[in-house]
Amino acid sequence: MKAFGRLGPKDRPILRSDQGLRYQMPSYQWMLKQRRIRPSMSRKGNCLDNVAMESFFGALQSEFFHLNKFTSIEHLQDELRRHIRYYNRDRIKLRLKGLSPVQYRTQPSLA
Repeated sequence: MKAFGRLGPKDRPILRSDQGLRYQMPSYQWMLKQRRIRPSMSRKGNCLDNVAMESFFGALQSEFFHLNKFTSIEHLQDELRRHIRYYNRDRIKLRLKGLSPVQYRTQPSLA
C-alpha cells in the first residue's frame, strides 16, 4: 500500500511476479488494475522465465543497494541509472567469456 501511495497519476509500472496464488487473487488483481499497474507473470509451470531477472536483482542487491547510502529518491534514481549502465556495458562476466553483456551480445558470430 505504501508503494501504491507513491505512484503519480501518469505512472504506469509493470509488476513482475510468479504465478503464486497470492498474485492471482481477484482482489489483488483488482487492486493492480485500479492503480493502472500491469502484471507480468512467468508462464505457468516455467520458473525459468524469472531466472534472468532474479539473477539481476540478486546482483543489484549485493553490489549496489547494500554498499550504498542514498540521501533522496533522486539520488537513488541517478545512482541506479549509473549502476545499470555499468552492469550492462562495463561489468565483465566470466560465463560471458570475460565480456560485458553488451559486448557479448554484439560480438560477431564465430560460426
